[in-house]
Amino acid sequence: MAQQNNAQHDLIITNARVVRPGHEPERLDVGVKDGVFTAIEPSLDTEGVEVLDAGGKLLFPGVVDVHQHWGIYNELGEDAETESRASAQGGVTSGITYIRTGAYYLNRTGPYREVFPDVLAATDGRAYVDYAFHVAPILEEHIDEIPMMIEEYGVPSFKIFMFYGSHGLHGRSADQGSFLMLPEDQSYDLAHFEFVMRGIQKARNDERFAADRDAISLSLHCETAEIMRAYTKLVEQEGKLTGLEAYSASRPPHSEGLAITIASYLAHETELPNINLLHLTSRKAIEAAMMMQATFPHINFRREVTVGHLVANFNTANLGGKVNPPLRSPEDVDSLWEHLLAGNFSWVTSDHACCKEETKFGEPKDDVFLAKSGFGGTEYLLPGLITEGRRRGLSYGAIAELTAKNPAERFGLSQKGDLAVGKDADFCLVDDEVSYEVRAEDSLSTQEYTPFEGFELTAKVTDTYLRGAAVLRDGAVVGDPRGQFVKRSGKR
Repeated sequence: MAQQNNAQHDLIITNARVVRPGHEPERLDVGVKDGVFTAIEPSLDTEGVEVLDAGGKLLFPGVVDVHQHWGIYNELGEDAETESRASAQGGVTSGITYIRTGAYYLNRTGPYREVFPDVLAATDGRAYVDYAFHVAPILEEHIDEIPMMIEEYGVPSFKIFMFYGSHGLHGRSADQGSFLMLPEDQSYDLAHFEFVMRGIQKARNDERFAADRDAISLSLHCETAEIMRAYTKLVEQEGKLTGLEAYSASRPPHSEGLAITIASYLAHETELPNINLLHLTSRKAIEAAMMMQATFPHINFRREVTVGHLVANFNTANLGGKVNPPLRSPEDVDSLWEHLLAGNFSWVTSDHACCKEETKFGEPKDDVFLAKSGFGGTEYLLPGLITEGRRRGLSYGAIAELTAKNPAERFGLSQKGDLAVGKDADFCLVDDEVSYEVRAEDSLSTQEYTPFEGFELTAKVTDTYLRGAAVLRDGAVVGDPRGQFVKRSGKR
């Protein structure tokens, strides 16, 4: 029997509290061979096999962080390397990055048949975790390229930024046509969003993609440009609020709620059922999302919340916490947690966008409207959620669902997200008997600050394994980049 077991595994993890999605921790051994899980049982024969003694730590499935932005403020290949290291620090083994044409990212426009190969070339061989991409159809011709993206490049998930048409990325209005590099005869507006939805649904109805239909979806950043433009002017003229609270007021919660309502009706009109409502930040946003779920029960909504919006508010984070949509009030954070505990959110993500200090802050540095939007946080995804979740009553099994199983299933990462025989052996070890303060200098990201500076965490990822091999060991990255681009549809 011992010889048979030894042939079945080349690595066995022992002395671990295994957290399978939807289950509480169990004392189990985990077997791995050729990069996939081979057994999860109470006791495995370890004779002649490499053994990883987990030391009583939690063993979570590798986190599937489906909302990242590599290359928005730094060169794409550079971010693929450095920010994937930070990903591993947060227990992340698979990340999905949003890509679009226009300013930032590759700073170019054109058809994706020309742009996307350069995206793949820039990231090839650079990442420490597995990765994929969501694509935003910005130009009219991008809508016609949706079937190509699904079939040839394995990209079945798409995105709309609802406020981009007529509001600046960082707060003040700007020439969005130039920002998005739009031809003079094109616009990025509600009509374009409708046609994107129709294009995606047309692809879902294409028999070529019958096997991929469930993975073909549209994600939306839901804020209303006209509301934000008016409120930004109002907040700046009044001058009563400062910092992150001022920024929250300039992009008020009802702007989210209105955009969610519009997006949901357009999905109903276009008969597109797979809709992901991204990074909901407020009571009004999640209430609007739940109202739309009740109004359009035939739409297969998913609702996302970020770890930043769960652990920080506009009083506790520093100015580095400027992000779209904004960090909100303590009351809004409580509402997000009420809905998370009620099962109304589908997954938790980071919205990681590394923005170095020299890029982030304008002059004067305390002017929130001059600061750039977005910050890195993937390294705090699992530690932050465990820390705050334990205080709020969120189970470890639910955390595994929210950070791994649910997002992997939605976005077609069929080999990821679960501790199950035959799945990729992606996992991390978590010490939940620690207490420490967040320090930017401890992050593996190239971002020199963190909005969470000084926050106390009571969980730390010590080891991260990708397809059965260590990426992070004892808190340090090991080995060369092994991350692979993952096709999620089409010709795999």
